[in-house]
Amino acid sequence: MSLPKLQPLLHRVAETGRAAVLFTLDGQPASALAGDTVLTAVLTQAAQLRRNEFSGAPRAGFCMMGACQDCWIATEQGERLRACSTFIAPGMALVTGRSGA
Repeated sequence: MSLPKLQPLLHRVAETGRAAVLFTLDGQPASALAGDTVLTAVLTQAAQLRRNEFSGAPRAGFCMMGACQDCWIATEQGERLRACSTFIAPGMALVTGRSGA
């Protein structure tokens, strides 16, 4: 199940001159900028990072320093990443709608 198409949560206003990094988000082509975290890359494309596996509530990260574990996201291969402390890499295939992601 994919997240609903809503306006992106984040809008880039600075540092727009960095190189583009191509990745996929729920099977769709997406792009970020070199040096972005996975969290930034996803939230400039979507309204939320994932849904809470217990309540279904939308989540977008919390502490932004890797301590709370609220920003876990899955890759298409099933690997779990901390989105706030993992840098986006070319070719990453991320899944936001998977339960437990």
